[in-house]
Amino acid sequence: MSKTAIIIIVLILVAGGSYFVFQSPEVEAPGTEATENEVVENTMPVLGGENVPEMIVAEEKIITYADAGYSPSAVNIKVGDVVTFKNESKLAMWPASAKHPTHTVYPTTGGCFGSTFDACKGLQPGESWSFQFDIAGEWKYHDHLTPKYFGSIVVKE
Repeated sequence: MSKTAIIIIVLILVAGGSYFVFQSPEVEAPGTEATENEVVENTMPVLGGENVPEMIVAEEKIITYADAGYSPSAVNIKVGDVVTFKNESKLAMWPASAKHPTHTVYPTTGGCFGSTFDACKGLQPGESWSFQFDIAGEWKYHDHLTPKYFGSIVVKE
């Protein structure tokens, strides 16, 4: 057989194998499905034969915003949990780290005014915005558009 024929056969085999690798559907291992608000611990083998726990994160708390303000206005969560602010009012709302108007109480910076805990815009009725809390503490928030509505999120380790 000629070298050209061998090279062509090898290229065909590589291309065919690549097709099946990239086209195969992702399949979860049995028993690893996570339901909403559930932490699932799996083990995965590593070199040396040890199993290391793999954590799949977090809970989501929902705070709704109605014409009378936030409900619930105070929530308790753990580090890594997500809070989603849903606008169910007739007007736009803008959830942000207190203190109004600086939005600087939550310590990570890089948001539109100060803290990253800031939606950076008014959310229209029916819209929502989520934020993951990575730092333990009590974090006050407010509606930047109607600053009389406040709340707090207590994040524990």
